[in-house]
Amino acid sequence: MTNLVEISDLNFGYNDRLVLKGINLTVPKGSLVAIMGLSGCGKTTLLRLIGGQLRAREGSVRVAGQELNHISQRDLYALRRRLGMLFQFGALFTDLSVYDNVAFQMREHTTLPESVIRDLTLMKLNAVGLRGVQSLMPSELSGGMARRVALARATALDPELILYDEPFAGLDPISLGVIGQLIRRLNDVLGATSVLVTHDVQESLKIVDYVYFVSEGVIVAQGTPDEIRASTLPFVHQFVWGEVDGPLPFHYPAQAIQNDLGLREG
Repeated sequence: MTNLVEISDLNFGYNDRLVLKGINLTVPKGSLVAIMGLSGCGKTTLLRLIGGQLRAREGSVRVAGQELNHISQRDLYALRRRLGMLFQFGALFTDLSVYDNVAFQMREHTTLPESVIRDLTLMKLNAVGLRGVQSLMPSELSGGMARRVALARATALDPELILYDEPFAGLDPISLGVIGQLIRRLNDVLGATSVLVTHDVQESLKIVDYVYFVSEGVIVAQGTPDEIRASTLPFVHQFVWGEVDGPLPFHYPAQAIQNDLGLREG
């Protein structure tokens, strides 16, 4: 099996509203793939489908060879122990110390003795440069530090697949660069496969292997970082370079402002 994630002819919606339409997407083993697009386009929904939180209305979602549309709850829980998840803004357990946050999965899902859990926890924190903050509480961390602790927690069990939901949101430029390089390095060192949902185009294009652009529930473009940077498709060009003018208008559709203000032309 060369692809860890395979999505084919996927349709998903809530009630009568389709959110994702005709999605075809593959994530090869060992790769770091980004899913980009505007807010509300369906990126995080795709991530939830890959994690088994949602089930497709039509089509297929396969992860590590298992079809998630028909997987049992027991098998889904077993599969999730092979996944890591970095939630938006970290989502650390606020009542647990940094050390206990990272050790949590090992205590829940393994029978390792506490001495081994201690060594592994310190190694994970050391990998993200934060072994020295093990006794601190999440409220005592900066935003960038909290994200790095969350990354250590996400990789605690050496997952095959790591899912990232907006890992760069709210970070200063230095922290953003640090997190980006950590994501790339951990993916390669662990031999993992990663799916990254993000708005941060420039930082993501530095570290990913392949990009899917989603707009209004469909994949409108895909390619390597170099292909995306060079794209002449109006939507992709506007999104990548942050241009005001393009197919995505600044003004939401409305009648002429003169009509709203009761003014007459001339």
